[in-house]
Amino acid sequence: MFFRRFQPAFTDGVIDLVPIRLYPPDSAMGFGECYDYIIAPHGVSREAGRISLRLGESPCVYYFGHIGYHVDPPYRGKRYARRACALLKPLMKERGKQSVVITTDPDNIPSRRTCEALGCEMERIVDVPKEIRSRWEISPVKCRYIWRLDD
Repeated sequence: MFFRRFQPAFTDGVIDLVPIRLYPPDSAMGFGECYDYIIAPHGVSREAGRISLRLGESPCVYYFGHIGYHVDPPYRGKRYARRACALLKPLMKERGKQSVVITTDPDNIPSRRTCEALGCEMERIVDVPKEIRSRWEISPVKCRYIWRLDD
């Protein structure tokens, strides 16, 4: 998908994170302050994926995570998700986060590898409560990874 080019908020010379505003999350989700970005190859007005940062704390954040990302199939295998997470690290620290949670489905091996490449620690595998699954679209089981931001 092509998008109108904006100044990237963050770049590492390989990818750019271009700020976007999606619909606000359901307030009951407790996501708090949210930052949404298009992941794009550096200097190219083509969407390769998206990443969201949620700074709130709530039962939903426990299962959805502070960070959510996806990379479109043609761009997978290039470590764009890892790069995008790393680019958001200064913002997370600026907002007072010492650690964040990234959740993934147990069978999503590429996402689990992204978490490991970031230095995340797998905290546990959890069953998502039926109330959350029935209200919001989410898998029934999630791996919870903790990313400690102090380096």
